[in-house]
Amino acid sequence: MRLAVATFLVLPACSAGAAADDVDYLMPQLIGAQYTFIDQRQNSLHSPYQGPLSLRPQANQARSHTFGLYFGLPITPRWAAYLDVEMFRGGGVSHSTGLAGLTNGDVVRGGGGSLGRDAYVARVFLTYDVPLGGKTTPLKRKMDQLPGEQADHRLSFKAGLFAVNDDFDQSRYADSTRTQFLNWALFNNAAWDFAADTRGYTVGGVVTYAAGPWTWRYGLYQMPYRANGQRLDAISRAREMDAQATWQSNPDGPAVWLLLYRNTARMGIYQVALARALQAGTVPDIRQDDHGGRHKYGIALGADLPLADHGDTGLFGRLGWNDGKTESFAFTEADRSLSIGGQLAGVRWHRPDDRIALALAVNGLSPDHRAYLAAGGTGFNLGDGQLNYRTEQILETYYDLAIAGHVWVTTDLQLIHNPGYNHDRGPARFVGVRVHLEY
Repeated sequence: MRLAVATFLVLPACSAGAAADDVDYLMPQLIGAQYTFIDQRQNSLHSPYQGPLSLRPQANQARSHTFGLYFGLPITPRWAAYLDVEMFRGGGVSHSTGLAGLTNGDVVRGGGGSLGRDAYVARVFLTYDVPLGGKTTPLKRKMDQLPGEQADHRLSFKAGLFAVNDDFDQSRYADSTRTQFLNWALFNNAAWDFAADTRGYTVGGVVTYAAGPWTWRYGLYQMPYRANGQRLDAISRAREMDAQATWQSNPDGPAVWLLLYRNTARMGIYQVALARALQAGTVPDIRQDDHGGRHKYGIALGADLPLADHGDTGLFGRLGWNDGKTESFAFTEADRSLSIGGQLAGVRWHRPDDRIALALAVNGLSPDHRAYLAAGGTGFNLGDGQLNYRTEQILETYYDLAIAGHVWVTTDLQLIHNPGYNHDRGPARFVGVRVHLEY
């Protein structure tokens, strides 16, 4: 394994929220850079049959690489602009198919291996903050965040190209596949079918109102034209609306959030696809029933419970549900989800920046969705040709070793029962190594 590390010219950091005489406005700042390498190996698994999108029964291995540069531009005390440029190489095991809880969350940046390998603009957006009170909290420099002071009581606006989960359903302990859990079912609520192109980004806007322990957010985004597609549809025809309320009394205290969402897009309906296939004597194909103006709605609940070490040791949980009538469209094929887990900081063994974590995720399908797959239908990452339905059960654990302040090496283990919700296949085991460099 070789790691190529670039040296970057870093301009002095500044804050869009600091006093005007302390800030070089219109001076672009390199506020972050990262490289992540992931190597995963899958064991052979029991597979009496397989379909076009099954998890491969043979043992296989895959590697992925992501590179990123993240820039911020303070324009005025209230306005700021951000630009993220990334590049993806490699792929996921089994071509990132056969599971709802795919084992490498970083492959979303490569569209599951279906897109080009050149550098691309991941995010470009503007923010505007209106302070509504005098009390502030200091912000550290990090990806998509200029350092400075942020008003605790504020009204904020954000618009452009970015990821919906940059602002919604964020957990302190299960939020980033580059530093925490790798599985898709753990870095987000799997039943939240959030708007995204194949790489995981979309165009939209967010309004945030923060007052005391409460933060209220509303977002409106473009949906893809087709399921898991790179092309985004016009927002007048296809859109996602998200509303989230979050309660957290202090940054190191417990947090609870409730997210409601509603999608409108050119989607197919499982029951209609099944009825047409039965009448024609063919295998159902949800894509043949795509029609504009159809809806999907759902709910996602999450909580973080810090226990010790200034919040670096704690527990988390998520619970999600969607109606499951229209096709899974953007994130993954799950209509029900539950995840619980915890993280332990290495303070007790004199490694305060190390982390060890363990989590369990359970994904499920609606009756219509499972009947469609049992009849031989395929989605965008599932299709065994038939289905002996059980919930998909995922156990993941990792140890994250911090080295020299800017390098982390992680060993990761995942055990998945009923891959792709199919009790006839599996279990599947995955062993992974992740190397993450971050400025």
